[in-house]
Amino acid sequence: MFRRLNYTLSALLFLFVLHTAMVQNPAVAAVTDEPLADDLRARFKGESFSLGILLQTQAYFSYRDSDFNGGRSWDLGSTRIDFRGTVDRDFTYRVRVYYLSQQQSIDARVGYRFSENTELVAGAFKPYLSRELDPSPGRTDFVRRARYVGAMMNSLEVGTSLLGKAGPVGYRLGIYNGTGVQGMRGNTDNRFLYTARAFTTFELNGSPLVIGASGALNQSPAARVGNTGLTSKANRYLYGAFADYRAEHFFVAAEWAQTFFDAPEYANRQETITGFHATIGYKAGRRHELLARWDYLSFDLHKNPRDRLLAGLNYYPTSLITFRLNVVFEPDSQAGSQAGVAAVFQYMF
Repeated sequence: MFRRLNYTLSALLFLFVLHTAMVQNPAVAAVTDEPLADDLRARFKGESFSLGILLQTQAYFSYRDSDFNGGRSWDLGSTRIDFRGTVDRDFTYRVRVYYLSQQQSIDARVGYRFSENTELVAGAFKPYLSRELDPSPGRTDFVRRARYVGAMMNSLEVGTSLLGKAGPVGYRLGIYNGTGVQGMRGNTDNRFLYTARAFTTFELNGSPLVIGASGALNQSPAARVGNTGLTSKANRYLYGAFADYRAEHFFVAAEWAQTFFDAPEYANRQETITGFHATIGYKAGRRHELLARWDYLSFDLHKNPRDRLLAGLNYYPTSLITFRLNVVFEPDSQAGSQAGVAAVFQYMF
């Protein structure tokens, strides 16, 4: 009875928020400009020096009393300060400090632009392993990224990448320590993570369609495999493909990724992790987006394939403020289906 009541109340809450967000506030509709936001950009967004700030508060609720979807909790989300710019002779820099649950991690890099289409960057930053990993946490479609990103990848690596374009094909070639930022000091295993990505953009009905593929080889021994708690004995291979189409009122995105490695936790047997997401979205005016996603993750040795279905509403009352609301459902005929809600309230400059 109480479970049915939880489902009913949550459904009513979602419909109420959806209705409220879809009906434009007259006070907001009457003001089409943002003088304070424009003043901030004029003061702090320059070529040689640009300041960025991201503040997020997140909330999670599981219908069952479990840790599904983060359980029932509040979280700080992604909170960071970002400094970057371009200086004389086309050298670039970027320092980004994160404050996550009292732990600090640093995204710091320097670079050089050889030309308009070619740049070399070195430092600690996101490796180019997945299209889903690329966006800032403030620009993701859903509250959380697809699960395979966390299961297969470190969010930051230390190394260098060459970013460029040759004709219609863009590329990202990288070499990193392969142990994330936690292992950047005292890394003397003489092994590296090598990454490669190629992609191209087509014009489809006047809007861009991006198609590409990525691959990686991590030779670092005993390297952690994402957030799975597993490690790879030696070589770990990762590969995938993606497509992303963004029109004026409609967008679709999909990515498939797989990694395999010998896992000491399973007596050095080969483990294979497979992940996939398919996302569709509709832009209902300037300030609203409706989304749906199929998120799949499976392990070969740990037999727990999981389909996860998400519905989302994104609301942008101003160019600096975002509300995201997700309803999450995970069907399971044996252990029982799970469902929950996730939300984020965000300021991003």
